[in-house]
Amino acid sequence: QVQLVESGGGSVQPGGSLRLSCAISGSSAATYTIAWFRQASGREREGVACINNKDSSLYYADSVKGRFTISRDNTKNTIYLQMTNLMSEDTAEYFCASGLYPESQCDTYRSGDYQYITLTDFGSWGQGTPVTVSS
Repeated sequence: QVQLVESGGGSVQPGGSLRLSCAISGSSAATYTIAWFRQASGREREGVACINNKDSSLYYADSVKGRFTISRDNTKNTIYLQMTNLMSEDTAEYFCASGLYPESQCDTYRSGDYQYITLTDFGSWGQGTPVTVSS
């Protein structure tokens, strides 16, 4: 079974940057599709970025496109989420999640005018890491 452990969260001022890490054990980082989700207080969990295992294609929610970058380091068995130009609206608990199967893929859906990210199915979740953006 895949285990995921997030780290790298913290407090930062608006306009600042953070890099989150999702350390993977029980499998190689390239075996499963991995996505980053976030959940702000009182709001539903939303997917923000995803990397497909097969072709490393990348997907982003409209709310973070151009500011967040997801990447994979196979040598460190880790998925990263580089976050730049952070805004107060980015304040949330951030989680990484894996697909249930090696065939699982990133998926997208639209709600109103915005595109969101999800997975075709869900395997493991990490425990989360908090991000606070405040002046």
